[in-house]
Amino acid sequence: MKKKVVLTGDRPTGALHIGHYVGSLKKRVEMQNSGLYDMFVMIADLQALTDNAKSPDKIRNNIMEVMLDYIAAGLELGKTRFFIQSQIPALFELPMYYANLVTVSRLERNPTIKSEIKMRGFNKSIPVGFMNYPISQAADITAVGADFVPVGADQLPMIEQAREIVNSFNKTYNTDVLVLPEAVLPDNKKSYRIVGTDGNSKMSKSLGNCIFLKDEPEEIRKKVMSMYTDPNHVSINNPGKIEGNTVFLYLDIFCENHHFEKFLPEYKNLNEFKNHYKRGGLGDVKVKSFLNEILQELLKPMRERRKEYENRKKELLEILETDTAYTIEVSNKILKRVREAIGLNYFQDKNFKENL
Repeated sequence: MKKKVVLTGDRPTGALHIGHYVGSLKKRVEMQNSGLYDMFVMIADLQALTDNAKSPDKIRNNIMEVMLDYIAAGLELGKTRFFIQSQIPALFELPMYYANLVTVSRLERNPTIKSEIKMRGFNKSIPVGFMNYPISQAADITAVGADFVPVGADQLPMIEQAREIVNSFNKTYNTDVLVLPEAVLPDNKKSYRIVGTDGNSKMSKSLGNCIFLKDEPEEIRKKVMSMYTDPNHVSINNPGKIEGNTVFLYLDIFCENHHFEKFLPEYKNLNEFKNHYKRGGLGDVKVKSFLNEILQELLKPMRERRKEYENRKKELLEILETDTAYTIEVSNKILKRVREAIGLNYFQDKNFKENL
């Protein structure tokens, strides 16, 4: 039986953080390890250029950083194919075909685009390349025939627009050449959007509120201990508020019952821990220290895997080049079928020649 195809990726604009991990990296690793899928992971340098066109060195310098973070998170060479977006010729051609099937007003209504425009302060000075982001992403997905796309919840509007493009293309040209993709979300709904360490609604490299996968133990500890909690919880004896409390939002995502057995055996589970905080008698330092222990346990093996490959970047680049070449072959086959569906295969179509 032919395996289903998975496509996902990240922009190489900096190191990956725990938001990336719980948002989609964890799910990617699970799908890879199941052995049920053909896995493609893309380093999305073209998408990174949409708002970094004047600083391409930033992207160039982070290609291998992202690759190392992939290995750290548990993606494996040989089990997953890694490729660089800009090196795939089909990804320049497919967006041109898809752009004819999408209106400007539809792009402007995309919630993810609207949110990113506001966050990046583009206002009316929006690069065309940035507005075309959903079309480019549809090309990425369809170029390898992806059935599934692991994403964070904030990317759902992008997948929905990709599905619209696929349906429009197949209907317009009376074909089934494009596969209709499905989004794959984290199992824990609390992971759909992880807030920044400062309590900001989004963890973002540009906002400086991230815990990175490569952070050293002391960096992690400092970031956790400086987290926003309940400003009215000034004394241990005061009742504490859980809602909007960054530390407890993180515990909802990362804490499991076995963590209490290991680090806080006086509690059975998170609900019991929360109830103690809400009635008073539990200090913020103890809560933060507990979260620190959990994150240290999670990130230690990732950091060790990353360090193992930091001196093997040339080997990683060779594998990246090989996997990219394979992806070119796969995407070119799909591109050929797309051209045929539209009728752009003039020199290969015998009927076209015979009817001249």
